[in-house]
Amino acid sequence: MSSLKIFDVAGSAMSAQMLRLNTVASNLANAETMASKAEDVYKARHPVFETVLNQVNGDATPSVRVKQIVESDSPAIPHYMPGHPMANKDGYVFSPGVNAIEEMADMISASRSYQNNVEVLSTAKELIIRTLSLGRT
Repeated sequence: MSSLKIFDVAGSAMSAQMLRLNTVASNLANAETMASKAEDVYKARHPVFETVLNQVNGDATPSVRVKQIVESDSPAIPHYMPGHPMANKDGYVFSPGVNAIEEMADMISASRSYQNNVEVLSTAKELIIRTLSLGRT
């Protein structure tokens, strides 16, 4: 594998982690939303990644891509709030079963993975610059 392909690998991984961060942000932003019916409640979304080998000129370069985005199957949480404007005839409103602590842990994990890939790119760039400078002396 060419040393320049490391930029493609790390770049695809960074794109995947950015999508992961965006879905976590969406989940956290909708964690407190309410609905009058359990089936109308926001469902947390989570990306599923897969490794792909891209064939270019007979050379395989691995990359990361989003296979799918799945919705959580956690049930809606009923809250008895008869005075709420969205309450159903029984006085219940429903909130999503988004666990903010799990989402924050996922956000930290995605952020660290993104930072690790930035470090890989920085190290690869520095090694290429040092290699090129060897011919100058």
